[in-house]
Amino acid sequence: MTRDFTDRDDPFALFADWLKEAEASEINDPNAMALSTVDAGGLPNVRMVLLKGLDARGFTFYTNFESAKGREVLGAMKAAAVFHWKSLRRQVRVRGPVEVVDDAEADAYFQSRPRGSRIGAWASQQSRPLESRFALEQAVAKFTAKHAIGDIPRPPHWSGFRILPVEIEFWKDGAFRLHDRVKFTRATQDDGWDKARLYP
Repeated sequence: MTRDFTDRDDPFALFADWLKEAEASEINDPNAMALSTVDAGGLPNVRMVLLKGLDARGFTFYTNFESAKGREVLGAMKAAAVFHWKSLRRQVRVRGPVEVVDDAEADAYFQSRPRGSRIGAWASQQSRPLESRFALEQAVAKFTAKHAIGDIPRPPHWSGFRILPVEIEFWKDGAFRLHDRVKFTRATQDDGWDKARLYP
């Protein structure tokens, strides 16, 4: 990218450009992001998930709504995420309220997944205690037999969340820890973006 990223005014377009560059340079999962949530007691939780959708509304990922992350997002309807591309020495932080994607969007993404992953969404009681690996393999075998023919429907407990960012911060490594940072903020999704350059 020839232009200084700190001059850019559209954070979604800038993110799309950075993600495209990461897809060319990251060995594994350039769309991986650390997702941060809080539980009912306010204790933070973080784990890696995969970004599966990006548009002018926000950043979309999918999960089992009965998992720890699913319950925590549904409880607060807010989340934060960070992308770290070590090969590019860049990171992007995002945070804001969350919405559930509509059924048509969730169904379309679910059907795009490999068949084994769709079976896994039925078989895994994500985040809950598992007595043995054999028990999981039995569940996979059960749902493989159940859905041996035809399409596999999306489980009712499995769908997507979209982070609707009110803050997006871009960070690029600099010599002697003198990094470049730009933060975009807005009060709501209907507002325009304000931009501020930050000290490293």
